[in-house]
Amino acid sequence: QVQLVESGGGLVQAGGSLRLSCAASGLSFRRAVMGWYRQAPEKQRELVATMTDGGRLNYADSVKGRFTISRDNAKNTVYLQMNSLKPEDTGVYYCKAVVVGGRGSTDYWGQGTQVTVSS
Repeated sequence: QVQLVESGGGLVQAGGSLRLSCAASGLSFRRAVMGWYRQAPEKQRELVATMTDGGRLNYADSVKGRFTISRDNAKNTVYLQMNSLKPEDTGVYYCKAVVVGGRGSTDYWGQGTQVTVSS
């Protein structure tokens, strides 16, 4: 059974920092594409950052230069370091794993962690 458990969310003032963690189990973490997504109230879920098993990175334009995604394959954990936070970064942040197998790819999601940035 695949599980993704996010942690590290909270309330922070604008300009502050937070580090999110996502601990994965039940999947071949080293081969998974890991990513962070977020959903603000009354908005669609959007991509924040992804990292392939080969280390290829992708960031939303709105977070480039402020957020950094990283992974520790020994700990089956992916991180999102968020600096210079803005009120518009507020939302529920979700961890996603994409695992490619013989029958195609499968997406797995965590339960989400709330990030609130006050102005």
